[in-house]
Amino acid sequence: MSTDAEGLRPVRLPANQPERFYRGGAAIAELRGTPEREFGPEDWVASCTTLHGSPDLGLSVLPDGRVLRDAVAEHADNWLGASHLARFGADPALLVKLLDAGQRLPVHCHPSDEFAAAHFGSRYGKTEAWIVVGAAGPESTVHIGFADEVSAGTVSDWVARQDSKAMLGALNQVSVRPGDTVFVPAGVPHAIGAGVFIVELQQPTDLSVTLEWQGFLDAEAGGHLGIGFETALGCVDRSGWGGDRLDSLVRHQDDTGAPVRDLFGSPARGFFRAERVRGGAELAASFSVLVALSGTGVLHTEHAGEVPVTRGETFVIPHAAGAATVAGDLVAVRCLPPSSNP
Repeated sequence: MSTDAEGLRPVRLPANQPERFYRGGAAIAELRGTPEREFGPEDWVASCTTLHGSPDLGLSVLPDGRVLRDAVAEHADNWLGASHLARFGADPALLVKLLDAGQRLPVHCHPSDEFAAAHFGSRYGKTEAWIVVGAAGPESTVHIGFADEVSAGTVSDWVARQDSKAMLGALNQVSVRPGDTVFVPAGVPHAIGAGVFIVELQQPTDLSVTLEWQGFLDAEAGGHLGIGFETALGCVDRSGWGGDRLDSLVRHQDDTGAPVRDLFGSPARGFFRAERVRGGAELAASFSVLVALSGTGVLHTEHAGEVPVTRGETFVIPHAAGAATVAGDLVAVRCLPPSSNP
């Protein structure tokens, strides 16, 4: 009899909420039907990634007690498929989170692949993207990209003085509603406003340069990840993101009711992919993470039979389960690794 670890069938996952430095988690608790935690604003779903500096915090554990990262390493072909394995090795190359901001997050950004390799010995930086699935009100906002180009000296001065007002004021403030998506390339400074609930896809690291660290982190070193701000600020995209450039990041999307809808398009394919799926969807075989947002349904898989799915559940689905179709009134987000075709 096969086990969850072998990567032959979809596996329903428990919540995985490592303690974070900011408040949130009420929306996760409501969706997942789990106890609310004051500092549980993130559910790391099907995570093979650890918190920065930790050997194990953040890793997902399968219901049978095996760590998912170990299971993927042992049965990589089943979990990931030959094409993915050939390009990325025994690594899903993806981290998915549910993130519920109970307070505004600090202004921060993430390094590129090149910067991460040079300064952290990491294969991946941290390009990310958000699917807004909940908002506390009609004026829920995110802040993304400097509206106008900013000099290196100005950014350095803001950080040295911890001038939160200047840093936040220099960013584009954008109102968001459920269904909207935001693509956040590495380096682009950003902050998520209180009350915004997202499904977040990102490259599989926990590397954040926190420009606005005071009042959020315990010490300045957490802001520059131990490499000093003189070096760390070299990863900040200081260019202006107004007009059409901003529109390329933020999409205000209405639900078309299509069985499958690509949520990020071509700019994200080299980092991750996401689809909104519902009854009638036909899905090609792939390692994926499924987050059920509403309704109930059945995932009919080619090699692993029928899998009931209901609102609030999250699944990790191995490539070996094969192609699948979705039945019922289920609406879910299907998160996929970067395309294995360069």
